[in-house]
Amino acid sequence: MSLDAILKDESTKNFRSLLKVVILLTIAGAAISSRLFSVIRFESIIHEFDPWFNFRATKYLVKNGFYGFWDWFDDRTWHPLGRVTGGTLYPGLMVTSGVIYHILRFLTFPVDIRNICVLLAPGFSGLTALATYLFTKEMKDEAAGLLAAAFIGIAPGYISRSVAGSYDNEAIAIFLLMFTFYLWIKALKLGSAYWGALCALFYFYMVAAWGGYVFITNMIPLHAFVLILMGRFSPRLYVSYTSWYALGTLGSMQIPFVGFLPIRSSEHMAALGVFGLLQIVAFVDYVRSQVPSKQFQKLLWVFLVVAFMVSSAALVGLTVSGTIAPWTGRFYSLWDTGYAKIHIPIIASVSEHQPTAWPAFFFDLSMLIWLFPAGIYMLFQNLADEHVFVIIYGIMASYFAGVMVRLMLTLTPVVCVAAAIALSNIFDNYLTLHRPDAEKVAAEIAAEEKKAAEEPKKTEKKEDANVLNAVKNPEIGIFSTTSKVTVVGMFAIYLFLFVLHCTWVTSNAYSSPSVVLASRLPDGSQHIIDDYREAYYWLRKNTPEDAKIMSWWDYGYQIGGMADRTTLVDNNTWNNTHIATVGKAMASREEVAYPILRQHDVDYVLVIFGGLLGYSGDDINKFLWMIRIAEGVWPDEIKERDFFTSRGEYRVDDGATDTMKNSLMYKMSFYNYHTMFPPGQAQDRVRGVKLPAVGPTLNILEEAFTSENWIVRIYKVKDLDKLGRDHASAVAFESGKKKRKSKLGKNKVRKLRVV
Repeated sequence: MSLDAILKDESTKNFRSLLKVVILLTIAGAAISSRLFSVIRFESIIHEFDPWFNFRATKYLVKNGFYGFWDWFDDRTWHPLGRVTGGTLYPGLMVTSGVIYHILRFLTFPVDIRNICVLLAPGFSGLTALATYLFTKEMKDEAAGLLAAAFIGIAPGYISRSVAGSYDNEAIAIFLLMFTFYLWIKALKLGSAYWGALCALFYFYMVAAWGGYVFITNMIPLHAFVLILMGRFSPRLYVSYTSWYALGTLGSMQIPFVGFLPIRSSEHMAALGVFGLLQIVAFVDYVRSQVPSKQFQKLLWVFLVVAFMVSSAALVGLTVSGTIAPWTGRFYSLWDTGYAKIHIPIIASVSEHQPTAWPAFFFDLSMLIWLFPAGIYMLFQNLADEHVFVIIYGIMASYFAGVMVRLMLTLTPVVCVAAAIALSNIFDNYLTLHRPDAEKVAAEIAAEEKKAAEEPKKTEKKEDANVLNAVKNPEIGIFSTTSKVTVVGMFAIYLFLFVLHCTWVTSNAYSSPSVVLASRLPDGSQHIIDDYREAYYWLRKNTPEDAKIMSWWDYGYQIGGMADRTTLVDNNTWNNTHIATVGKAMASREEVAYPILRQHDVDYVLVIFGGLLGYSGDDINKFLWMIRIAEGVWPDEIKERDFFTSRGEYRVDDGATDTMKNSLMYKMSFYNYHTMFPPGQAQDRVRGVKLPAVGPTLNILEEAFTSENWIVRIYKVKDLDKLGRDHASAVAFESGKKKRKSKLGKNKVRKLRVV
């Protein structure tokens, strides 16, 4: 090669590298920009429910330092129990934000920790695009990697959990997921302990950040196990897996919330089992080289049978003895979709734990959903070890995404990878399609016809003639300019529609914070409904700092984060009995609920009601889950069937059951609601029914605050003196007290006596 050719080739290489960097930066910019709709339309605000606790914890970390955060006992949650916060969470998200905050402050940037938390997910989405590029490049080439990075950057399935303000663990977890998988593939291809150690390091980071690390804990062992079954065991696999497992397991055990789970829970046993299996396979591989083949076969079978029996017996024995914990309810619910509803209703009550509807796949993935199986098929054409990983990942993630809508998040990356591989192959063929030599094609066709055992069918001759004709004639067939322009043009249109769809979904479906609701007026202008923040601000300004607030657990984190008040339960849901106690109070008559409120020092009760505005996410619609959870603890006192009519209807109008009408939840929701309408015309716009002309009365509570659109209603619990002064309340309370006298006992009745 001449010097000019060398220089020209080096120049092209440098230009390609520069262009690649520019494209990746552009993709990262697009990924970040597409997640900023919520900030532009509303303001820099934390979204949803869990992010409010994460934000509160991050502020505590920044203020008190890492060790103060590590030892934090939060006495403002789960009253009167409290929570050992430092040992009951994944600290990776908070530590990441805290490190960024201190670095920027060290560089004299006057940033607020709230803005870092709000923008953390969009920032990491750019890193996720880079990690997806690196992972896909290992599967095919750089072109496929760039396509995959572009897809993951704007795919709604990932954007749904990473918009600005969505300060949840998934904000950084998907980047860590893809980068850990990239490091695993790199370690496997090179057989390098160095890359295996890097994989273990980022696995440790993943464990610190998200409970979904169990997916990695099982995906990598499953990949190694399948490779062994395929007869693809190699020193590369042994070195990469053992280095990852040994270092990664030791690292994960440093997280207090994880502790000894990697060696004492069923969810981690697959990784340990494959680690042991690899030692056996490596030992057998060594023995094979030392023992004659006939004797080796007998020795192998005896060894495998004994090893399998011993390991199985040990696993069963440790599980029965309690040394190894059985699968958790969340894990069981992935294999039996009806398990949670029957045994753990608190899991089934969460909307994101419901099975995924078919339209959701098209809504979150658009055209990628039909390119995905094409990409998986193409991976089978050249089945390398890394391709096996993507195939297994695609199968497992598809199943789990169908079982639980939340797990669409783990499916999206592999869909983007497989779709990019399929589209890259198509573009490779139709953008750089080389015409075969006509003479060679004719010779190959003639050779095939000569070797045929029987006379070729006419259809075969016609197909061969068409192929030869297409090669000779540049104006027809797949080699023609027309076919290239048609195929590439159609996919260009598809890609344009994909970008349009992703932008629309992000803008309209995933960029509205749950604490700020938006609607459209008849003239098309936007109307902001800010009842949540209005109510939480009222709590912060008009209640004592030590006031105890009771609400359903959905709103616990928001009350703690925005109102800064003590709550009985929150979204951590670690104590089912405590949550059931709140459900019992909501589902009971006033005379039953009052002792519960007094026992837990409740000062205010908060409920969400959407009947006036048509807001369907209110507590009346969630009420059945409160009843079911309470019934699981007190089956003799709370019965779900008592809230249904004889015809099995769940009603809130005149046809509602007496148990429903007398429940504390019903009374708090509809108290004074009829005054908003002309006499006898009260309507519940969520349930679409006409309400009784006379609304319910409250004796143990008094209305303290109702937001502008009646979405949030807050009631103050009356003390005993107040009940005594209110004659009507005293009569009702005394009547209920007599009915419960035998259960409460003389001492409690004496304390509750009203003058």
